[in-house]
Order: sequence, then structure tokens, then C-alpha cells
Amino acid sequence: MASTLLAAFAILLLAALAQAVTGFGFALVAVPLLALAADPRSAVVAAGLASLAMNLVVAAREHRHVRWVETGQLLAAGALGMPLGIWLLRAAPERVLGALIAVCVLGCVALVWRDVRLRAPTPLATGGIGVLAGALSTATGTNGPPLVAAFHAMGYDPRTFRATLAAVFAGSGAVGGGGFLLSGLVTPLVAWIALVGLPAIGFGWLIGDRLFRRLSTTRFRTIVLAALVVSCAVTLLRTAVL
Repeated sequence: MASTLLAAFAILLLAALAQAVTGFGFALVAVPLLALAADPRSAVVAAGLASLAMNLVVAAREHRHVRWVETGQLLAAGALGMPLGIWLLRAAPERVLGALIAVCVLGCVALVWRDVRLRAPTPLATGGIGVLAGALSTATGTNGPPLVAAFHAMGYDPRTFRATLAAVFAGSGAVGGGGFLLSGLVTPLVAWIALVGLPAIGFGWLIGDRLFRRLSTTRFRTIVLAALVVSCAVTLLRTAVL
């Protein structure tokens, strides 16, 4: 277990750095790599628990930049999708879970690449995004891609983008964590990885936050798009070799 925890420390540090820079990279980095060090289900649950504290702190510190109305709508809709995600996590084959991540990320890459804009989202559109994000949150631990595409389409500046994502991630993470506990998915290995991840996340965030403050809006969009493309490539590769 020692080697697994050492690998988890390095992975979660890198994941926190990615999220500090892009606003959403934590699960996209952590879940595929943790799945190599442990197993896919443990990776999803451990990444979700480890990121909860980080997102709570970020949302509290950046609360002036959070779009709270949209956050509330997305969380309410996301709660409806989470039971479906937990069912998929428990019942679906690993190849299906990997393919689900890949398809979702591919769609979001296309939306960001085409620079799709949605200045006045309807409640139906926001609800649909929330349900999809909620299901992906508990099924794959990667609920970021649909939210990234949505916030980019809404034209959020980098600070608002990162802060609102953190608020949504914190709310969905709290609900999802409760679902993991009630479903018996928090194993001793998962608990140890989450505990080891706390100091790693702190170090990673401090480094990434310094980089974030130096980014222009154009460079920020480029990095977000690159992160989505890399995540998709890693997921597709891993799905192909399962």
C-alpha cells in the first residue's frame, strides 16, 4: 500500500496544480492516473473526497466572483443526476465508464474549440447541464467537461470561471461524498488516499495559483482547451487497452 499512497500523493499534487491553473483539471488528471495506481472505482471515490476540501476553500475565498444563481440551479439539477451516476458506477463495466468519460470530453472539446456562446441560458438548458454533470460526478468523477463548456459559452472571465466551478464542485462533492458513504464505496484504501491527498492538494494549489494569476484570457482559453484534449486522449487510450 505504501507505493500506492506515494503515487497518490504525487498524482493529487499534480491534479491540484492543474485545477488551480484551469479551474477544472483535478478529476481529469487524478482519476485516470489513480486508476492505474489502484482501481477505477477507488480512483473515482478517492478523487471526489480529496477534492472536496479544496473546492470548499476556493469557493469561500473567491465568493465575490461566484455566480451564485447559476450555481444553485446547477446543483439542484445535479442532485437529480447523482443517483443515476452511482448506479452506473456500481453496475457498469469499466470499459463503459471509460467510454462515457471519453464521449463527454470529446463533445466539450468541440464546443470550446468552436467557441460556442450562450449569453442567456434557459432554465431547461441549465437543468440539462446540471443533470449530466451530476451523473458524471458520481459515475466517473469527471463532471468538469460539461460545466467547462457551459461556462465558456456563457463568456465567464477566468476568475469567475474558476470560482463558480469551485462552488459547483464543492456542492456536488458534498452530496456525492454522502452518496459514496451510504453506498459502501469508501473503502480503507480510498480513505487513506484521500487523507494523503490533503497536504498534496495544498502544495499543488499554491503552485498553480501563482501561475493562474499570470495568465491572460486568451492564454487561459488555450490552456483549458489543451487540458480537455489531453484528458480525452488519455481516456481513449486507457479505454482501448482495458
